[in-house]
Amino acid sequence: MALGRRKNMRQAAQDAAVQGRTFVEMREAPRSSLMFRTAKLLCESGEYVCVVRDISATGARVRLFHAPPPDTHLFLELANGDRYGVERMWHRDDHMGFRFSCTIDVDHFIAEPSLYSRRPIRLKLQRPVDVVAEGIASPAVLLDISQQGARIEAGRKFALEQKVRIAIEGQSSRLGCVRWRSGYTHGVVLQQTFKLDELANFALALQPFGATDPNAPSPVALRYA
Repeated sequence: MALGRRKNMRQAAQDAAVQGRTFVEMREAPRSSLMFRTAKLLCESGEYVCVVRDISATGARVRLFHAPPPDTHLFLELANGDRYGVERMWHRDDHMGFRFSCTIDVDHFIAEPSLYSRRPIRLKLQRPVDVVAEGIASPAVLLDISQQGARIEAGRKFALEQKVRIAIEGQSSRLGCVRWRSGYTHGVVLQQTFKLDELANFALALQPFGATDPNAPSPVALRYA
């Protein structure tokens, strides 16, 4: 019995030493200050705006605009669609520290290459809304939203350049103009744009932490498999 306890104690000490070395190695990796890179965190309950403040090959520090997601393992996604698996290591005030699931190419991360011009972060939501045009309200689904625009799917077709109001229960309405249409999917440019912190808190209000069905498949697994 005593021998077994000594073995367990030695194993626990070895595990602690390994974890300590991993944390030190992560902190000692050369870090590159990005100052301000808008990104989003993907977790069980949805997608949330964040700002990457510094980066290394093994980890990142990000700023949030609200309470942090409770998840331990998440994805960090840039505006170009590059996605990185991350593990939450610490949280202090409005900042969080993450460790990447594998070593990354820092230069590639900073360059954020894309086939298209740089796009703003878009949050996928899938939330019911009413779209009001010429005094008539039509049910629709808010597919995604950014600081400047939204993509909606409605049961009717709106004319290009038509003025619309997007109404969401519990939130202030947003005025906009239809800029493109594909079938019943419409792209709306918002007349009143979001500040970054406003978009972050808007997303949190529509996707409160812990609001998912615990028996349902993971949204992260469904959307990003």
